[in-house]
Amino acid sequence: MAAHTPVDLPSRLQHYIGGAFVDSISGATFDVLEPAGNTVYATAAAGQKEDIDRAVAAATEAFVHGPWPRMVPRARSRVLNRVADLVEAQDARLAELETYDTGLPITQALGQAQRAAENFRFFAGLIVAQADDTYKVPGRQVNYVNRKPVGVAGLITPWNTPFMLESWKLAPALASGCTVVLKPAEFTPLSASLWAQIFREAGVPDGVFNLVNGLGEEAGDALVKHPGAPLISFTGETTTGQTIFRNCATNLKGMSMELGGKSPAVVFADADLDAAIDSTLFGVFSLNGERCTAGSRILVERPIYDEFIERYAARARNIVVGDPNDPKTEVGALVHPEHFAKVMSYIELGRTEGRLLAGGGRPPAFPDGNYVQPTVFVDVPPDARIFQEEIFGPVVAITPFDTDEEALELANGVKYGLAAYIWTSNLERAHTFAHAVESGMVWLNSHNVRDLRTPFGGVKASGLGHEGGYRSIDFYTDQQAVHISLGAVHTARFGAAS
Repeated sequence: MAAHTPVDLPSRLQHYIGGAFVDSISGATFDVLEPAGNTVYATAAAGQKEDIDRAVAAATEAFVHGPWPRMVPRARSRVLNRVADLVEAQDARLAELETYDTGLPITQALGQAQRAAENFRFFAGLIVAQADDTYKVPGRQVNYVNRKPVGVAGLITPWNTPFMLESWKLAPALASGCTVVLKPAEFTPLSASLWAQIFREAGVPDGVFNLVNGLGEEAGDALVKHPGAPLISFTGETTTGQTIFRNCATNLKGMSMELGGKSPAVVFADADLDAAIDSTLFGVFSLNGERCTAGSRILVERPIYDEFIERYAARARNIVVGDPNDPKTEVGALVHPEHFAKVMSYIELGRTEGRLLAGGGRPPAFPDGNYVQPTVFVDVPPDARIFQEEIFGPVVAITPFDTDEEALELANGVKYGLAAYIWTSNLERAHTFAHAVESGMVWLNSHNVRDLRTPFGGVKASGLGHEGGYRSIDFYTDQQAVHISLGAVHTARFGAAS
C-alpha cells in the first residue's frame, strides 16, 4: 500500500557540519526508503572518512574555542529547555515524519517525540542540580571534585525510535558541555535532520552539534576510529558493538554501549493474569517489536500455562496491523526490507522449533511493504534459536516451567542480559528472583516504565556501562580530584643532610 506522505517532505538530506548543511565531499549519496511501500523518497549524503574528519574538526573548534563548554550550567540549561519547548511545539510533525520513515504506529511515534522533549528537560534540570564531592580533614586538607566535559563525543544511534534515542544521547552530552558528532542509522535519517534547525533556533552555537549521515561501515567506522573523538556512545546490535569495542581500543576511548536483548517475562501462577497478559502483549508487540527491551521470551508457570497461551494467542490475533499513520494501528510496517526478510526467516525457523498459535506471515491485506503478523510460538525449548537469538520483530516465544529454580535457569540461559519482567503477588519471591536474574534492569508487575533518574543498561552481551541520570553525566565528564593543604605538610626530606 502507498504510505501517507507528509507535506513538505524533503527529498534530499545533507550533513550538518559547523552550522551549515553540506553534501559529502565525494558527492556520494544513498537512497532512503519508506517502509509501508518500500519506495525511495529521498537521497541522503553518504558520509566518508573525510566528512567525519570535517565534522570532528568543527566540533573540536567549538569545544576548544567556543563558549559552550565554558557556559555556567544555568545558561546551558536555558538552551536545553528551549530545545525541549521546540520539540514539544512540533511533536505532531515529528511523529508524522518518524512514522513515515520508520513504520512505527503514529500514536507510539507521538509518545516518542514527547519523550525526546522530556529527555532534554530532565538534563536541563539535572545539570543545575549537579553537586560533586568535597572531603575535609579539619585543619589539614580539603579535597574536591572538579568536573569537566571530556571533549568531542561520537554518538551512533539505531533505527528504532531514532529521534527519541538520539535525544537520549544528545541531551546529556550537550548538558555536560561536550560537543558532538551524530551518526544516525542509515535506514532512518529523516528525523535526525530536524535537530539542526531545532538547535539553531534554541541558541546552540555553531559546531556544537554536527551530523554526518552514512553507512555504519563507512561513516560510523571512521567516527569510532577518529582520534579526535575520545568518547563513543553506541546503541545497536551486539555484533556491531563488539566491532566498535575492538576499534575503540587503539585510542583507549571511553565507551557506552547499549546492545541487544532477549529479555524474559516470567509469569508465576499467583500473578494477576489479566495484567500480565496486557503487559506482556504490549511489551513485545509495541514499537512493532523493534525494541531492545522487548520481553520476547515469556516463561509461564505450568498450572496457568494452557490458559495463558490460549488467551495470549487470541489477543495477538486481534492486534490491529495496518497503515502506520492510522491512529487505530497497533503494529505498523517493519523498518526496511532487509530487516523484514530477517524476521520472516526466524518465523520460518520457528515453525520447526515451536508450535505456532498466532500469526506466522504477512497479513493478507498487505501484499506490499514490510508488514508482519504478530506471531506467537509456544512450547519452545530453551535451546531453540527463536528462544536464544534476538529477532527484533513482532515474534514471541513462550515456554512453561515448573519451579522457581527452573524459571531462573531459563531466564538466565541466554547470552543477553538487558531487561527482565517478573509477575507474581509474592513479595519475597519477587525480590529474590529479581536479585538473582542476570539483567541490568528488572520490572516487577510492570512493563517498561522507567524513571529517567535510574540507570539504563545491560550485562553480559547486552551492553557496557550505563546511561540515564547521573550515570550519563559521569560518562560525558572527567572527574578531576583537587587537593589543597590547609597547614604545614610533613614531607620526608630525601637527599637532605642529616
